[in-house]
Amino acid sequence: MSKPLYQAKAEFFKTLGHPARIRVLELLSEREHAVAEMLADIGIEATNLSQHLAVLRRAGLVVTRKEGSTVFYSLTSPHIAEFLLVARRILTGVLTGQAELLAEMRVPADTAERSE
Repeated sequence: MSKPLYQAKAEFFKTLGHPARIRVLELLSEREHAVAEMLADIGIEATNLSQHLAVLRRAGLVVTRKEGSTVFYSLTSPHIAEFLLVARRILTGVLTGQAELLAEMRVPADTAERSE
């Protein structure tokens, strides 16, 4: 029996649950990258990056290509880049709403009461 779709989705989001993995996917949304290129941008140790890349590879989100001794990574689907853009739009909306609420809360109570 196959797992329910909601469980597969939960596992997908769990795979994305680390900032380094999100950053890797953002970089790969631009173009394929060699591991060495990503190290400087992501700012983690090579062994940690390797572990995160392995998680993304097992999840089917990235693929590799070898050229000599250099390993290049790329996204398996352009939908991953689209997904990251949608997530950015959602977060922008959420944070904008929170900023507006925070601004309202900073208005002194007597000023807020006079404007009502």
